[in-house]
Amino acid sequence: MMGIMENKTKFTPNPKSKLMDQVRETLRYYHYAHSTEKTYCQWILRYVYFYDKKRHPKEMGGREVESFLSHLATHGKVAASTQRQALNALVFLYRDVLQIPLDQSIAPIRSKRKPHPPTVLTENEVERVFAQMKGTHLLMAKLIYGTGIRLMECIRLRIQDIDFGQRQLFIRSAKGGKDRTTFLPRFVHDELHEHVERVKKLHRQDLEQGFGEVYLPNALARKYRKAAWETSWQYVFPSKSRSIDPRSKKERRHHVLESGLQKAVKSAVRKSGIDKRATVHTLRHSFATHMLENGTNIRVLQDLLGHADVKTTEIYTHVMRKDIDGLQNPLDRLYSKSN
Repeated sequence: MMGIMENKTKFTPNPKSKLMDQVRETLRYYHYAHSTEKTYCQWILRYVYFYDKKRHPKEMGGREVESFLSHLATHGKVAASTQRQALNALVFLYRDVLQIPLDQSIAPIRSKRKPHPPTVLTENEVERVFAQMKGTHLLMAKLIYGTGIRLMECIRLRIQDIDFGQRQLFIRSAKGGKDRTTFLPRFVHDELHEHVERVKKLHRQDLEQGFGEVYLPNALARKYRKAAWETSWQYVFPSKSRSIDPRSKKERRHHVLESGLQKAVKSAVRKSGIDKRATVHTLRHSFATHMLENGTNIRVLQDLLGHADVKTTEIYTHVMRKDIDGLQNPLDRLYSKSN
């Protein structure tokens, strides 16, 4: 049985609005991230189109949801995490928008989990990749490899999340809504400090031009009404230009897009001649593996990475370099006898 979470707070969207407008209204009431809004809307539309728009979702229920999720697994061959994402979107639709909770016994055909060992770069390969990068993208890549933070955690860093004195990074509302602390590498300390000073100067220019407001979650924006204009709340990696916020319609300077760093790392891997499917996330995998190889306690590493379960951290023990120099290979032994 696939579990379905209950939501204590109740909100009723405008019944006169179209279905997708009701979905967006409810998502925004509960302060879901813009990326989650886009994802949930896509899954809900796929569900509606799966039944050729002949029936409104409120006329369907658990049986139809189960059939749709099973189709994703058997015909779409989607990953288990993708199937779970689709379920979460439909649970939200029925529970929070239509307020018709789904049957707890939904049991679709499950997508099979296929555990794959993570791709890891050697220290030499990381150095070769960095040699092909420059500017802010290089600084971000160094920060991810040197701290083990995720791509979006890096991009969403605020100036106040860096403690240069204690050499620490504070990761706020990370995966699972949890906060954690990791260390700041000495190697990027000065470079990051200079970068932050340039960001502060950019912010002062925005303020002089009548802008300078940054996005804050609604709860924080209500509690700290002037915080959005303060330097400490500005993004460490802001975009080069201001843009219109799709929800508030205000002109703000948001953080950089994740696609920029993704493309930069992909290009650097190709130019360095490394024949591995390495991405930005590979830098996080490499951080974890190299920390274990250098003797870091796995529980400490679990905290640094923000893993809820140590079993997730243990996957890196399967790809870390083992001390096998003293072992004799059977092929070498076979031919040493003949010689």
